[in-house]
Amino acid sequence: MPVLETRLDTRDAAFQQNKAEMLEALDEIQSLLDEAAKGGGPEAMARLASRGKMPIRERIAAVLDRDSPFLEISPLAAWRSPFTIGSGFVVGVGVIEDVECVILGHDPSVRAGAFNAFNAKKLMRGLQIARENRMPYVQFVESAGADLRGQADGDPEAAIQREIEHFAESGRLFYEITELSKLRIPTISLVFGASTAGGAYQPGMSDYNIFIKNQSRVFLGGPPLVKMATGEDADEESLGGADMHTRISGLGDYLARDEMDGIRMCREVVAHLNWRKLGPEPEADFEEPKHDPEDLLGLVSKDLRAPFDMREVIARIVDASYFEEFKPLYGPTLVCGWARVHGYPLGILGNNGALFSESAEKAAQFIQLCNQIDVPLLFLHNITGYIVGTDFEQGGITKNGSKMINAVSNSTVPHISIITASSYGAGNYGMSGRAFGPRFTYIWPFAKIAVMGPKQMAGVMSIVGRAAAKRRGIEFDEEADAKRAAIAEHWAEERSKGLFATSRVSDDGMIDPRDTRIVIALSLSAAYNNKVEGTKEFGTWRM
Repeated sequence: MPVLETRLDTRDAAFQQNKAEMLEALDEIQSLLDEAAKGGGPEAMARLASRGKMPIRERIAAVLDRDSPFLEISPLAAWRSPFTIGSGFVVGVGVIEDVECVILGHDPSVRAGAFNAFNAKKLMRGLQIARENRMPYVQFVESAGADLRGQADGDPEAAIQREIEHFAESGRLFYEITELSKLRIPTISLVFGASTAGGAYQPGMSDYNIFIKNQSRVFLGGPPLVKMATGEDADEESLGGADMHTRISGLGDYLARDEMDGIRMCREVVAHLNWRKLGPEPEADFEEPKHDPEDLLGLVSKDLRAPFDMREVIARIVDASYFEEFKPLYGPTLVCGWARVHGYPLGILGNNGALFSESAEKAAQFIQLCNQIDVPLLFLHNITGYIVGTDFEQGGITKNGSKMINAVSNSTVPHISIITASSYGAGNYGMSGRAFGPRFTYIWPFAKIAVMGPKQMAGVMSIVGRAAAKRRGIEFDEEADAKRAAIAEHWAEERSKGLFATSRVSDDGMIDPRDTRIVIALSLSAAYNNKVEGTKEFGTWRM
Protein backbone atom coordinates (compact mmCIF):
# COMPACT_ATOMS: atom_id res chain seq x y z
CA MET A 1 0.00 0.00 0.00
CA PRO A 2 1.19 3.56 -0.61
CA VAL A 3 2.30 5.63 2.36
CA LEU A 4 0.31 8.81 2.93
CA GLU A 5 2.45 11.91 2.75
CA THR A 6 1.69 14.92 4.94
CA ARG A 7 1.31 18.53 3.90
CA LEU A 8 0.61 19.76 7.40
CA ASP A 9 2.76 22.71 8.46
CA THR A 10 3.07 22.40 12.22
CA ARG A 11 4.84 25.79 12.40
CA ASP A 12 1.91 27.60 10.84
CA ALA A 13 0.23 30.19 13.12
CA ALA A 14 -3.24 28.69 12.55
CA PHE A 15 -1.96 25.22 13.49
CA GLN A 16 -0.37 26.56 16.67
CA GLN A 17 -3.56 28.39 17.64
CA ASN A 18 -5.67 25.28 17.00
CA LYS A 19 -3.29 23.23 19.13
CA ALA A 20 -3.34 25.71 22.02
CA GLU A 21 -7.14 25.87 22.00
CA MET A 22 -7.43 22.07 21.78
CA LEU A 23 -5.09 21.61 24.76
CA GLU A 24 -7.17 24.13 26.70
CA ALA A 25 -10.35 22.16 25.85
CA LEU A 26 -8.67 18.90 26.87
CA ASP A 27 -7.70 20.42 30.24
CA GLU A 28 -11.35 21.32 30.79
CA ILE A 29 -12.46 17.80 29.87
CA GLN A 30 -9.85 16.28 32.19
CA SER A 31 -11.15 18.39 35.07
CA LEU A 32 -14.65 17.05 34.39
CA LEU A 33 -13.34 13.48 34.28
CA ASP A 34 -11.55 14.08 37.59
CA GLU A 35 -14.82 15.36 39.05
CA ALA A 36 -16.65 12.26 37.82
CA ALA A 37 -14.00 10.04 39.44
CA LYS A 38 -14.75 11.66 42.83
CA GLY A 39 -18.22 10.12 42.79
CA GLY A 40 -20.45 11.51 45.51
CA GLY A 41 -17.64 13.58 47.00
CA PRO A 42 -15.17 13.30 49.91
CA GLU A 43 -17.79 12.70 52.62
CA ALA A 44 -19.49 9.93 50.69
CA MET A 45 -16.13 8.32 49.90
CA ALA A 46 -15.14 8.53 53.56
CA ARG A 47 -18.37 6.75 54.55
CA LEU A 48 -17.56 3.95 52.13
CA ALA A 49 -14.05 3.59 53.53
CA SER A 50 -15.39 3.50 57.11
CA ARG A 51 -17.50 0.50 56.10
CA GLY A 52 -14.55 -1.31 54.55
CA LYS A 53 -15.78 -0.70 51.00
CA MET A 54 -13.74 0.27 47.96
CA PRO A 55 -14.80 3.00 45.52
CA ILE A 56 -16.26 1.62 42.30
CA ARG A 57 -13.23 2.51 40.18
CA GLU A 58 -10.94 0.64 42.58
CA ARG A 59 -13.22 -2.39 42.38
CA ILE A 60 -13.05 -2.35 38.58
CA ALA A 61 -9.28 -1.79 38.58
CA ALA A 62 -8.87 -4.80 40.89
CA VAL A 63 -10.86 -7.17 38.64
CA LEU A 64 -9.01 -6.21 35.44
CA ASP A 65 -5.87 -7.95 34.23
CA ARG A 66 -2.71 -6.13 35.25
CA ASP A 67 -1.77 -3.26 32.90
CA SER A 68 -4.78 -3.90 30.66
CA PRO A 69 -6.81 -0.94 29.31
CA PHE A 70 -10.34 0.02 30.29
CA LEU A 71 -12.43 1.69 27.59
CA GLU A 72 -14.97 3.72 29.57
CA ILE A 73 -18.31 4.49 27.93
CA SER A 74 -19.97 7.93 28.34
CA PRO A 75 -17.87 9.03 31.35
CA LEU A 76 -19.29 12.60 31.16
CA ALA A 77 -22.96 11.61 31.22
CA ALA A 78 -25.21 14.01 33.16
CA TRP A 79 -22.94 17.07 32.83
CA ARG A 80 -25.06 20.18 33.42
CA SER A 81 -27.95 18.20 34.87
CA PRO A 82 -29.30 17.76 38.42
CA PHE A 83 -27.16 14.62 38.73
CA THR A 84 -23.50 13.98 39.46
CA ILE A 85 -21.18 13.94 36.42
CA GLY A 86 -20.87 10.33 35.34
CA SER A 87 -24.43 9.69 36.57
CA GLY A 88 -23.46 7.29 39.36
CA PHE A 89 -22.58 4.37 37.06
CA VAL A 90 -19.28 3.33 35.47
CA VAL A 91 -19.64 1.35 32.22
CA GLY A 92 -16.86 0.14 29.95
CA VAL A 93 -14.96 -2.62 28.21
CA GLY A 94 -12.11 -4.29 30.06
CA VAL A 95 -10.06 -7.49 30.06
CA ILE A 96 -10.56 -10.12 32.79
CA GLU A 97 -8.49 -13.32 32.58
CA ASP A 98 -7.68 -12.51 28.93
CA VAL A 99 -11.40 -12.19 28.13
CA GLU A 100 -12.85 -8.87 26.95
CA CYS A 101 -15.93 -8.13 29.03
CA VAL A 102 -18.47 -5.35 29.35
CA ILE A 103 -18.34 -4.15 32.95
CA LEU A 104 -21.02 -2.12 34.70
CA GLY A 105 -20.58 -0.78 38.20
CA HIS A 106 -22.99 1.09 40.46
CA ASP A 107 -21.20 3.83 42.40
CA PRO A 108 -22.53 3.51 45.97
CA SER A 109 -21.14 6.95 46.84
CA VAL A 110 -23.67 8.56 44.46
CA ARG A 111 -27.20 8.28 45.91
CA ALA A 112 -26.55 4.68 46.97
CA GLY A 113 -26.03 3.56 43.37
CA ALA A 114 -29.63 4.33 42.41
CA PHE A 115 -30.94 4.39 38.84
CA ASN A 116 -31.62 7.71 37.11
CA ALA A 117 -32.42 8.93 33.61
CA PHE A 118 -28.76 9.14 32.57
CA ASN A 119 -27.25 6.00 34.04
CA ALA A 120 -30.22 3.98 32.77
CA LYS A 121 -29.10 4.97 29.26
CA LYS A 122 -25.53 3.97 30.08
CA LEU A 123 -26.68 0.64 31.46
CA MET A 124 -28.76 -0.12 28.37
CA ARG A 125 -25.85 0.94 26.16
CA GLY A 126 -23.58 -1.48 28.04
CA LEU A 127 -26.04 -4.31 27.48
CA GLN A 128 -26.25 -3.40 23.79
CA ILE A 129 -22.45 -3.50 23.45
CA ALA A 130 -22.36 -6.91 25.13
CA ARG A 131 -25.07 -8.28 22.85
CA GLU A 132 -23.84 -6.87 19.51
CA ASN A 133 -20.19 -7.72 20.13
CA ARG A 134 -20.87 -11.01 21.97
CA MET A 135 -18.99 -10.14 25.17
CA PRO A 136 -19.52 -11.51 28.70
CA TYR A 137 -21.39 -9.03 30.90
CA VAL A 138 -20.10 -8.38 34.43
CA GLN A 139 -22.03 -6.14 36.81
CA PHE A 140 -20.90 -4.84 40.19
CA VAL A 141 -24.26 -4.34 41.86
CA GLU A 142 -25.10 -2.04 44.76
CA SER A 143 -28.36 -0.26 44.10
CA ALA A 144 -31.10 1.44 46.08
CA GLY A 145 -33.45 1.06 43.10
CA ALA A 146 -34.91 4.05 41.25
CA ASP A 147 -33.94 7.63 42.05
CA LEU A 148 -36.65 10.00 40.82
CA ARG A 149 -35.39 13.06 42.70
CA GLY A 150 -34.29 16.05 40.68
CA GLN A 151 -35.77 14.84 37.42
CA ALA A 152 -39.07 16.71 37.29
CA ASP A 153 -38.12 20.18 38.57
CA GLY A 154 -40.98 20.19 41.07
CA ASP A 155 -43.60 19.28 38.45
CA PRO A 156 -45.83 16.44 39.80
CA GLU A 157 -47.03 15.48 36.33
CA ALA A 158 -43.44 15.25 35.09
CA ALA A 159 -42.55 13.13 38.13
CA ILE A 160 -45.37 10.69 37.33
CA GLN A 161 -44.30 10.52 33.68
CA ARG A 162 -40.70 9.88 34.72
CA GLU A 163 -41.84 7.06 37.01
CA ILE A 164 -43.74 5.46 34.11
CA GLU A 165 -40.68 5.76 31.87
CA HIS A 166 -38.42 4.32 34.55
CA PHE A 167 -40.80 1.37 34.99
CA ALA A 168 -40.49 0.64 31.25
CA GLU A 169 -36.68 1.01 31.33
CA SER A 170 -36.39 -1.31 34.33
CA GLY A 171 -38.47 -3.93 32.56
CA ARG A 172 -36.22 -3.70 29.52
CA LEU A 173 -33.17 -4.20 31.74
CA PHE A 174 -34.57 -7.53 32.95
CA TYR A 175 -35.34 -8.55 29.38
CA GLU A 176 -31.88 -7.63 28.07
CA ILE A 177 -29.99 -9.55 30.78
CA THR A 178 -32.12 -12.62 30.10
CA GLU A 179 -31.64 -12.18 26.35
CA LEU A 180 -27.85 -12.25 26.78
CA SER A 181 -28.11 -15.59 28.56
CA LYS A 182 -30.33 -16.95 25.77
CA LEU A 183 -27.67 -15.86 23.27
CA ARG A 184 -25.09 -17.84 25.32
CA ILE A 185 -23.41 -14.64 26.46
CA PRO A 186 -22.54 -15.14 30.15
CA THR A 187 -23.85 -12.69 32.76
CA ILE A 188 -22.12 -12.36 36.12
CA SER A 189 -23.21 -10.32 39.15
CA LEU A 190 -20.95 -9.46 42.06
CA VAL A 191 -23.17 -7.91 44.72
CA PHE A 192 -21.26 -5.45 46.90
CA GLY A 193 -24.10 -4.11 49.08
CA ALA A 194 -27.85 -3.66 49.24
CA SER A 195 -29.70 -4.35 45.99
CA THR A 196 -33.32 -3.45 46.37
CA ALA A 197 -36.44 -3.57 44.19
CA GLY A 198 -35.35 -3.35 40.51
CA GLY A 199 -31.74 -3.68 41.64
CA ALA A 200 -32.57 -7.13 43.06
CA TYR A 201 -33.38 -8.43 39.60
CA GLN A 202 -29.88 -7.72 38.33
CA PRO A 203 -28.51 -10.75 40.22
CA GLY A 204 -31.92 -12.40 39.91
CA MET A 205 -31.57 -12.59 36.12
CA SER A 206 -27.82 -13.36 36.02
CA ASP A 207 -26.12 -16.68 35.25
CA TYR A 208 -23.59 -16.41 38.08
CA ASN A 209 -23.98 -14.60 41.42
CA ILE A 210 -21.24 -13.80 43.92
CA PHE A 211 -22.30 -12.44 47.33
CA ILE A 212 -20.11 -10.98 50.08
CA LYS A 213 -20.61 -12.17 53.63
CA ASN A 214 -22.21 -9.62 56.00
CA GLN A 215 -22.28 -7.08 53.17
CA SER A 216 -24.51 -8.20 50.29
CA ARG A 217 -28.27 -7.86 50.76
CA VAL A 218 -30.79 -8.61 48.03
CA PHE A 219 -34.54 -8.25 48.43
CA LEU A 220 -37.51 -7.07 46.41
CA GLY A 221 -38.66 -5.05 49.41
CA GLY A 222 -36.59 -4.08 52.44
CA PRO A 223 -37.72 -4.48 56.06
CA PRO A 224 -39.80 -1.24 56.09
CA LEU A 225 -41.78 -2.29 52.99
CA VAL A 226 -42.25 -5.82 54.34
CA LYS A 227 -43.59 -4.35 57.59
CA MET A 228 -46.03 -2.11 55.71
CA ALA A 229 -47.13 -4.86 53.29
CA THR A 230 -47.38 -7.85 55.62
CA GLY A 231 -46.90 -6.63 59.19
CA GLU A 232 -43.82 -8.85 59.53
CA ASP A 233 -40.82 -7.58 61.50
CA ALA A 234 -37.86 -8.81 59.44
CA ASP A 235 -34.17 -8.08 59.84
CA GLU A 236 -32.05 -7.41 56.75
CA GLU A 237 -29.79 -10.44 57.15
CA SER A 238 -32.56 -13.05 57.42
CA LEU A 239 -34.63 -11.27 54.76
CA GLY A 240 -31.93 -10.95 52.11
CA GLY A 241 -28.42 -11.42 53.49
CA ALA A 242 -25.58 -13.11 51.65
CA ASP A 243 -25.47 -16.10 54.00
CA MET A 244 -29.23 -16.70 53.62
CA HIS A 245 -29.15 -16.46 49.83
CA THR A 246 -26.20 -18.85 49.43
CA ARG A 247 -27.45 -21.38 52.03
CA ILE A 248 -31.25 -21.21 51.86
CA SER A 249 -32.79 -19.38 48.87
CA GLY A 250 -30.16 -20.49 46.33
CA LEU A 251 -29.96 -17.05 44.69
CA GLY A 252 -26.26 -16.84 45.54
CA ASP A 253 -23.74 -19.21 43.94
CA TYR A 254 -20.55 -18.11 45.71
CA LEU A 255 -20.03 -16.62 49.19
CA ALA A 256 -16.98 -14.35 49.48
CA ARG A 257 -15.28 -13.32 52.72
CA ASP A 258 -14.77 -9.71 51.62
CA GLU A 259 -14.66 -7.52 48.52
CA MET A 260 -11.26 -8.67 47.29
CA ASP A 261 -12.28 -12.31 47.76
CA GLY A 262 -15.40 -11.62 45.71
CA ILE A 263 -13.29 -10.02 42.97
CA ARG A 264 -11.01 -13.09 42.99
CA MET A 265 -14.07 -15.32 42.56
CA CYS A 266 -15.29 -13.13 39.70
CA ARG A 267 -11.98 -13.62 37.89
CA GLU A 268 -12.23 -17.38 38.46
CA VAL A 269 -15.73 -17.49 36.98
CA VAL A 270 -14.57 -15.63 33.86
CA ALA A 271 -11.53 -17.94 33.61
CA HIS A 272 -13.73 -21.06 33.40
CA LEU A 273 -16.05 -19.68 30.67
CA ASN A 274 -13.91 -21.24 27.91
CA TRP A 275 -14.49 -18.05 25.94
CA ARG A 276 -13.30 -17.77 22.35
CA LYS A 277 -13.50 -14.91 19.89
CA LEU A 278 -15.37 -15.78 16.71
CA GLY A 279 -13.60 -13.22 14.53
CA PRO A 280 -10.14 -13.76 12.99
CA GLU A 281 -7.03 -12.63 14.80
CA PRO A 282 -5.31 -9.42 13.62
CA GLU A 283 -1.87 -9.42 12.07
CA ALA A 284 0.59 -9.61 14.94
CA ASP A 285 3.30 -7.52 13.29
CA PHE A 286 2.29 -3.95 12.61
CA GLU A 287 4.04 -0.60 12.51
CA GLU A 288 3.03 2.60 14.25
CA PRO A 289 2.01 5.52 11.98
CA LYS A 290 4.91 7.27 10.29
CA HIS A 291 3.39 10.66 11.17
CA ASP A 292 3.10 11.91 14.75
CA PRO A 293 -0.42 11.57 16.31
CA GLU A 294 0.47 14.64 18.40
CA ASP A 295 -0.14 16.67 15.22
CA LEU A 296 -3.86 15.86 15.48
CA LEU A 297 -4.09 18.51 18.22
CA GLY A 298 -3.64 21.33 15.71
CA LEU A 299 -5.63 19.97 12.82
CA VAL A 300 -9.18 21.08 13.71
CA SER A 301 -10.10 24.71 14.35
CA LYS A 302 -12.74 25.86 16.81
CA ASP A 303 -14.24 27.54 13.77
CA LEU A 304 -15.45 24.41 12.03
CA ARG A 305 -15.79 26.28 8.76
CA ALA A 306 -12.00 26.06 8.42
CA PRO A 307 -11.33 23.01 6.17
CA PHE A 308 -8.76 20.29 6.72
CA ASP A 309 -7.77 17.21 4.74
CA MET A 310 -9.08 14.01 6.33
CA ARG A 311 -6.07 12.20 4.89
CA GLU A 312 -3.99 14.00 7.54
CA VAL A 313 -6.09 12.24 10.20
CA ILE A 314 -5.84 8.87 8.44
CA ALA A 315 -2.06 9.22 8.13
CA ARG A 316 -1.78 9.48 11.93
CA ILE A 317 -4.07 6.62 12.96
CA VAL A 318 -3.39 3.73 10.54
CA ASP A 319 -0.56 1.21 10.63
CA ALA A 320 2.62 2.53 8.99
CA SER A 321 0.48 5.35 7.50
CA TYR A 322 -0.33 2.93 4.64
CA PHE A 323 -3.58 3.74 2.82
CA GLU A 324 -4.89 2.27 -0.42
CA GLU A 325 -7.27 4.95 -1.67
CA PHE A 326 -10.32 3.90 -3.68
CA LYS A 327 -11.45 6.07 -6.64
CA PRO A 328 -9.22 9.02 -5.60
CA LEU A 329 -10.19 11.08 -8.68
CA TYR A 330 -13.94 10.48 -8.47
CA GLY A 331 -16.16 12.16 -5.88
CA PRO A 332 -13.18 13.81 -4.18
CA THR A 333 -15.25 15.26 -1.30
CA LEU A 334 -15.29 11.77 0.22
CA VAL A 335 -12.05 9.88 0.88
CA CYS A 336 -12.42 6.08 0.76
CA GLY A 337 -9.80 3.37 1.09
CA TRP A 338 -8.31 0.41 2.91
CA ALA A 339 -5.85 0.34 5.79
CA ARG A 340 -5.10 -1.49 9.04
CA VAL A 341 -5.17 -0.42 12.68
CA HIS A 342 -3.21 -2.58 15.15
CA GLY A 343 -3.25 -5.32 12.52
CA TYR A 344 -7.04 -5.24 11.98
CA PRO A 345 -8.20 -4.61 8.38
CA LEU A 346 -10.39 -1.56 7.97
CA GLY A 347 -12.30 0.31 5.28
CA ILE A 348 -12.28 4.06 5.89
CA LEU A 349 -14.68 6.77 4.72
CA GLY A 350 -13.73 10.38 5.56
CA ASN A 351 -15.34 13.67 4.60
CA ASN A 352 -13.43 16.32 2.67
CA GLY A 353 -16.46 18.50 1.99
CA ALA A 354 -20.19 18.19 1.36
CA LEU A 355 -21.49 14.96 -0.14
CA PHE A 356 -22.18 15.29 -3.88
CA SER A 357 -23.83 12.67 -6.11
CA GLU A 358 -20.44 11.30 -7.16
CA SER A 359 -19.11 10.98 -3.61
CA ALA A 360 -22.38 9.35 -2.45
CA GLU A 361 -22.22 6.79 -5.27
CA LYS A 362 -18.55 6.10 -4.48
CA ALA A 363 -19.46 5.51 -0.83
CA ALA A 364 -22.23 3.08 -1.72
CA GLN A 365 -19.90 1.04 -3.95
CA PHE A 366 -17.10 1.08 -1.36
CA ILE A 367 -19.43 -0.10 1.43
CA GLN A 368 -20.58 -2.97 -0.80
CA LEU A 369 -16.98 -3.97 -1.49
CA CYS A 370 -16.10 -4.00 2.22
CA ASN A 371 -19.14 -6.18 2.93
CA GLN A 372 -18.03 -8.61 0.21
CA ILE A 373 -14.68 -9.14 1.92
CA ASP A 374 -15.89 -8.92 5.56
CA VAL A 375 -13.94 -5.76 6.44
CA PRO A 376 -15.22 -3.37 9.17
CA LEU A 377 -15.86 0.28 8.34
CA LEU A 378 -14.56 3.45 9.99
CA PHE A 379 -16.49 6.67 9.35
CA LEU A 380 -14.59 9.92 10.02
CA HIS A 381 -17.16 12.73 10.17
CA ASN A 382 -16.66 16.31 9.07
CA ILE A 383 -19.87 16.83 7.17
CA THR A 384 -22.35 19.69 6.84
CA GLY A 385 -24.68 17.47 4.80
CA TYR A 386 -25.54 16.49 1.25
CA ILE A 387 -25.22 19.30 -1.28
CA VAL A 388 -28.46 21.23 -1.98
CA GLY A 389 -29.71 23.37 -4.85
CA THR A 390 -31.70 23.12 -8.08
CA ASP A 391 -28.85 21.88 -10.24
CA PHE A 392 -27.91 19.21 -7.70
CA GLU A 393 -31.50 18.03 -7.24
CA GLN A 394 -31.89 17.74 -11.00
CA GLY A 395 -28.59 15.87 -11.02
CA GLY A 396 -30.03 13.28 -8.63
CA ILE A 397 -28.52 14.16 -5.23
CA THR A 398 -31.56 12.87 -3.32
CA LYS A 399 -31.54 9.64 -5.33
CA ASN A 400 -27.79 9.12 -5.04
CA GLY A 401 -27.60 10.17 -1.42
CA SER A 402 -30.29 7.59 -0.73
CA LYS A 403 -28.08 4.92 -2.31
CA MET A 404 -25.37 5.73 0.22
CA ILE A 405 -27.81 5.66 3.13
CA ASN A 406 -29.23 2.37 1.80
CA ALA A 407 -25.72 0.88 1.76
CA VAL A 408 -24.99 2.10 5.30
CA SER A 409 -28.33 0.77 6.58
CA ASN A 410 -27.90 -2.70 5.07
CA SER A 411 -24.20 -3.13 5.79
CA THR A 412 -23.57 -5.83 8.41
CA VAL A 413 -19.83 -5.47 9.04
CA PRO A 414 -18.99 -3.54 12.25
CA HIS A 415 -19.12 0.25 11.92
CA ILE A 416 -17.14 2.71 14.06
CA SER A 417 -17.96 6.41 13.80
CA ILE A 418 -15.72 9.24 14.97
CA ILE A 419 -17.09 12.78 14.80
CA THR A 420 -13.98 14.90 14.31
CA ALA A 421 -15.70 18.23 13.50
CA SER A 422 -19.18 18.92 12.02
CA SER A 423 -21.83 16.23 11.69
CA TYR A 424 -25.10 17.76 10.55
CA GLY A 425 -28.44 16.52 9.26
CA ALA A 426 -28.62 13.70 6.72
CA GLY A 427 -24.82 13.85 6.46
CA ASN A 428 -24.70 12.32 9.93
CA TYR A 429 -26.98 9.51 8.76
CA GLY A 430 -24.99 8.83 5.61
CA MET A 431 -21.82 8.61 7.70
CA SER A 432 -23.38 5.98 9.99
CA GLY A 433 -24.40 8.25 12.85
CA ARG A 434 -25.76 6.84 16.10
CA ALA A 435 -29.25 6.32 14.63
CA PHE A 436 -27.76 3.82 12.17
CA GLY A 437 -26.38 1.49 14.82
CA PRO A 438 -22.58 1.68 14.62
CA ARG A 439 -20.86 -0.59 17.12
CA PHE A 440 -19.13 2.44 18.68
CA THR A 441 -19.36 6.23 18.27
CA TYR A 442 -16.86 8.76 19.62
CA ILE A 443 -16.52 12.53 19.40
CA TRP A 444 -13.60 15.00 19.40
CA PRO A 445 -13.68 18.07 21.68
CA PHE A 446 -14.49 20.76 19.05
CA ALA A 447 -17.06 18.63 17.23
CA LYS A 448 -20.71 19.60 16.81
CA ILE A 449 -23.70 17.47 15.98
CA ALA A 450 -27.15 18.80 15.04
CA VAL A 451 -30.00 18.73 12.53
CA MET A 452 -28.27 21.68 10.82
CA GLY A 453 -25.69 24.34 11.64
CA PRO A 454 -26.79 27.03 14.16
CA LYS A 455 -26.51 29.92 11.69
CA GLN A 456 -28.39 27.99 9.03
CA MET A 457 -31.11 27.09 11.50
CA ALA A 458 -31.62 30.74 12.52
CA GLY A 459 -31.61 31.82 8.86
CA VAL A 460 -34.14 29.20 7.84
CA MET A 461 -36.44 30.28 10.68
CA SER A 462 -36.27 33.90 9.44
CA ILE A 463 -37.03 32.93 5.85
CA VAL A 464 -39.98 30.79 6.91
CA GLY A 465 -41.27 33.56 9.19
CA ARG A 466 -41.03 36.16 6.44
CA ALA A 467 -42.89 33.89 4.01
CA ALA A 468 -45.61 33.22 6.60
CA ALA A 469 -46.11 36.96 7.22
CA LYS A 470 -46.44 37.55 3.48
CA ARG A 471 -49.08 34.82 3.12
CA ARG A 472 -51.09 36.30 5.99
CA GLY A 473 -50.76 39.82 4.59
CA ILE A 474 -49.13 41.27 7.71
CA GLU A 475 -45.96 43.29 8.19
CA PHE A 476 -42.87 41.29 9.08
CA ASP A 477 -41.28 42.49 12.35
CA GLU A 478 -37.57 42.66 11.51
CA GLU A 479 -36.47 43.63 15.03
CA ALA A 480 -38.39 40.82 16.73
CA ASP A 481 -37.13 38.39 14.11
CA ALA A 482 -33.52 39.43 14.71
CA LYS A 483 -33.94 38.77 18.45
CA ARG A 484 -35.57 35.39 17.82
CA ALA A 485 -32.84 34.45 15.38
CA ALA A 486 -30.11 35.42 17.88
CA ILE A 487 -31.74 33.35 20.63
CA ALA A 488 -32.28 30.39 18.31
CA GLU A 489 -28.69 30.55 17.09
CA HIS A 490 -27.37 30.74 20.67
CA TRP A 491 -29.35 27.72 21.87
CA ALA A 492 -28.67 25.74 18.72
CA GLU A 493 -24.97 26.54 19.17
CA GLU A 494 -24.96 25.40 22.80
CA ARG A 495 -26.99 22.24 22.16
CA SER A 496 -24.89 21.26 19.14
CA LYS A 497 -21.60 21.26 21.07
CA GLY A 498 -19.91 17.91 21.46
CA LEU A 499 -19.73 18.21 25.24
CA PHE A 500 -23.50 18.61 25.48
CA ALA A 501 -24.06 15.70 23.09
CA THR A 502 -21.73 13.35 24.95
CA SER A 503 -23.27 14.31 28.32
CA ARG A 504 -26.67 13.17 26.99
CA VAL A 505 -25.21 9.75 26.05
CA SER A 506 -25.61 10.35 22.32
CA ASP A 507 -22.18 8.79 21.76
CA ASP A 508 -19.77 6.54 23.64
CA GLY A 509 -17.47 9.28 24.84
CA MET A 510 -15.39 12.34 24.05
CA ILE A 511 -11.81 11.38 23.25
CA ASP A 512 -8.45 13.11 22.98
CA PRO A 513 -7.61 13.18 19.24
CA ARG A 514 -4.22 11.65 20.08
CA ASP A 515 -6.02 8.58 21.50
CA THR A 516 -8.03 7.96 18.33
CA ARG A 517 -5.84 5.12 17.10
CA ILE A 518 -5.91 3.13 20.36
CA VAL A 519 -9.66 3.74 20.80
CA ILE A 520 -10.29 2.37 17.29
CA ALA A 521 -8.09 -0.64 18.04
CA LEU A 522 -9.91 -1.40 21.31
CA SER A 523 -13.27 -1.06 19.55
CA LEU A 524 -12.23 -3.38 16.74
CA SER A 525 -10.89 -5.92 19.22
CA ALA A 526 -14.26 -5.84 21.01
CA ALA A 527 -16.15 -6.23 17.73
CA TYR A 528 -14.07 -9.27 16.78
CA ASN A 529 -15.52 -11.23 19.70
CA ASN A 530 -18.38 -11.80 17.28
CA LYS A 531 -18.35 -12.97 13.68
CA VAL A 532 -17.43 -10.27 11.18
CA GLU A 533 -19.62 -11.04 8.21
CA GLY A 534 -20.67 -8.67 5.47
CA THR A 535 -23.99 -8.84 3.66
CA LYS A 536 -24.36 -9.43 -0.06
CA GLU A 537 -27.97 -8.24 0.02
CA PHE A 538 -29.02 -4.60 -0.17
CA GLY A 539 -32.36 -2.87 -0.51
CA THR A 540 -33.77 -1.70 -3.84
CA TRP A 541 -31.89 1.29 -5.26
CA ARG A 542 -33.22 3.82 -7.71
CA MET A 543 -30.92 3.57 -10.71
